[in-house]
Amino acid sequence: MPKQYRKRGRREEKKRKREQEVDSVDFKRKKSEYGNEAQISSFSEERPNAAVDSCAQKTGETPFYGLLDDQEQEYFKKAESLLEFNQFSDAEERDLFLVNVYREASGKELKVASSQSCSRLMERLIVLSNSSQVKKLFQTFSGQFLHLAQHRFASHCCETLFLRAAPIVNEEMMASPEEQQENLKNDEVYVSMENLFLHTLNELEADLGYLMTDPFASHTIRVLLIVFSGRPMVDSGTVNVLRSKKNENIPLTAEKAAFLEAGKTPRTVPESYQSALQRMISGIVAGLDTTYLRALACHPVANPLMQLLLEFESLQFGKAKVHDENSLFRKLLPDVYPEQGTESGSFFSGLLYDVVGSRLLEKLVLFAPGKTFKALYKSLLSHRLPNLAKNETASFVLTKVLERLSKDDLETAVSNICPQLGLLIDRSRTGIIKTLIDRCRVRQADTSPIAVAFRQAYGQNAQEGLTKLLGISTTSMDSVAADRKFLVETHDADKAHGSLLVQSMLDAPDTLRELVLDGLLALDTPVIIKIAKDRTASHALQMSLMCSGDAQKFRRAMVPRLLGNLSDLATDPVASHVVDSLWPSTEGLKFLKDKIAEELLLNETLLRQSLPGRAVWRNWKMDMYKTRRFDWTLEGRGKAEKSKTGIELARERYAASAAHSNAKNHHVETPFTLSIE
Repeated sequence: MPKQYRKRGRREEKKRKREQEVDSVDFKRKKSEYGNEAQISSFSEERPNAAVDSCAQKTGETPFYGLLDDQEQEYFKKAESLLEFNQFSDAEERDLFLVNVYREASGKELKVASSQSCSRLMERLIVLSNSSQVKKLFQTFSGQFLHLAQHRFASHCCETLFLRAAPIVNEEMMASPEEQQENLKNDEVYVSMENLFLHTLNELEADLGYLMTDPFASHTIRVLLIVFSGRPMVDSGTVNVLRSKKNENIPLTAEKAAFLEAGKTPRTVPESYQSALQRMISGIVAGLDTTYLRALACHPVANPLMQLLLEFESLQFGKAKVHDENSLFRKLLPDVYPEQGTESGSFFSGLLYDVVGSRLLEKLVLFAPGKTFKALYKSLLSHRLPNLAKNETASFVLTKVLERLSKDDLETAVSNICPQLGLLIDRSRTGIIKTLIDRCRVRQADTSPIAVAFRQAYGQNAQEGLTKLLGISTTSMDSVAADRKFLVETHDADKAHGSLLVQSMLDAPDTLRELVLDGLLALDTPVIIKIAKDRTASHALQMSLMCSGDAQKFRRAMVPRLLGNLSDLATDPVASHVVDSLWPSTEGLKFLKDKIAEELLLNETLLRQSLPGRAVWRNWKMDMYKTRRFDWTLEGRGKAEKSKTGIELARERYAASAAHSNAKNHHVETPFTLSIE
C-alpha cells in the first residue's frame, strides 16, 4: 500500500500537529445548559469527570487587559526584590515606597495582576498595604472578578485580596462615622468593605455552578465562603481545602507570617453575611441534580468546595438545613435510612475506595444526622471493618466512623479489628490503631484486647514491634548528607504516624503503657541513642520519660543507660531535647540528677561550643550548679524560692519605712489651739 505523501521538515511537522489539535477541538462537547439534565446524566455515567469538565467551559471571550512593556516590567521586578529583602530603615520609609509603587501602577493594576512575572508583586503589595489602599484596589478589581478569578495568575491576587480585606470589615464595624469618612477626598463617596464583598457576590452569583469546577476560580470561591462564614482564615482545617497540593512553597516573609498569624483568630461578621453565605450555597446547589452532584464528588477540583459546603450547612445553619430536601447532604443521600442495595448505599460504598471521593465521604460521616449515621454504620460498615482498616483509602473514612461510635459499638469494633493488628502495622495503617486507643480512653472502654493483640503479633519480642512502629532502621545513615537526611526524616509520613501511635499508647491505661516501656528497656543502648537522635522517634522517648503513673521504676532503669553519652546527646539538635526532659523526669531521683550534672560539667567546653549544648547548659542551670550547689539542689526538688533583685529589696525597705512613718503620725496627738477674738 503506498504511503501518504508528506512534506519533510520541522515546520511541516508543527503545522500537521496544529491541524490535528484543531480537528480534535471540533469534536469536543460544548457546554450544556443546567436545564438539560438528561444529557448531563447520561454522559456523566460513562465519564463523570469528562461531563463535569465539559459543562465547566464558559461561553464568551475572556478580556485581555494588555501587557506591560519592558521598562514597566523591569521597574516592578525591582520593586518586588526591594520588598522581598525589606532593607528599609523604618516602616515609614517602606510605606512611602509603597505609595510610589501604587502611583506607578495606577491604571495598570489589572495588567500587573494578570502578568506572569509581576503578579507576585501584586500579592506582596496587598499584604503590606493599609486599609485604604486595600479598599481602593478592591474597587479597581470590582466588576472584573469573574474574569480575574479564572485567570492563572490573577486568581491568586484575588484570594490574597479577599483574605486581606476580611479583617477590614471588623475594623469598619467598630469605627465611628467620623473615622470612616476621614480618609476620603472631597469628590469620593464612602463605600464600606461589607458592601464591596456583597457586590462581588452579586457579580459571581449567576456563574457559581461552573466556577466550582474551574481549576483557578474554585479556590477563589472557597476563600469567599470562608470570608462570609466568619471562620478563621488560616485554620488547620481551612488550609487543607484552600490550598492546592501543586501550590508553590514560597518562603514566608515576616509581614506574610504576621498576616497569616492574624488570620487564625475568629471574626465577627455582619448579619448580611449569613444570608450571603446561604445565597452562595443555594446558588451552587440549586441548579444541580443528584446525578451531577455525585459526579462532582469524584472531581478533584470541585470536591474540596463540596466539603466546605457540607460543613457550613451543618455548622452555620444547624440540623434543620441538613434535613432540607434542597440541601447538598440530602441531594447526595436522598434516603433517610441508606441500606445495602439502594442508590444511596451504592454511592456511599463506591466513594469508600475512591482517592478523591473518600475525602467528601469523611465530611458526610462527620456531619450526618444521628439516625442516618446509625443506619449507614449498621447496614454498610459494621460487617466490613477489618477490610476497611486494611485499605489505604478507606481507612481514613473508618477513622471518622470510629470517632462517632458509642461505647458498646466501639468495643465491638475493637474486637473485630484487633486480630488484624499485626497486618495493620506491616501496612503502616497505624492511624486506625491510634484512633481506637484514643476513643477507648475517651469512652472509658477496655483496651486490654489491643494489648493482647500486640503480644500475639510480636510474642516476647516487644522491642521488634516498637522499632517497627518508630521506623528505626538498622542501616546507618552517617554517610548521607545532612540536608538529604533531613528530607528523608521529615517527609516520612508512616514514621510520624508510628511515633504518634506510641505516644498514644503511653497516654493510655497501664497495659499499653507497660508494653511500650518494657519494649524500650529491652532495646540495646546504641538503639536508644539512635532513637534519641531521630526527629520523630525522639518524641516517644521524651514522653516515656515524662509520662505519669508507675514510671519511676522505668526512669531508674533508663536514665543510667544514657549516662556516658550525654555530651554527644546534648550537642545534637534533636537529642538535646531528650537531655532537657531529664531535668523534670529525675525529680525525686537526686543521685541520678547529680550524676547527669557532673557529666555535663566535665564537658562544659564542648557544650558551650554548640548552640544546642548552650541551651542544655541553661536549662539544667549549670551556672548555679557551679557556684551555688545548695540552691541548685533546692531548684531541682522544686522547693527553691525566687531570689529577689536589688530594686525589689529597696522597694520593700521603702514601703516598710513609709508604713512605719504613717503609723507614727497616726498616733501623734493633735495640738489644742485657742483663738482669741
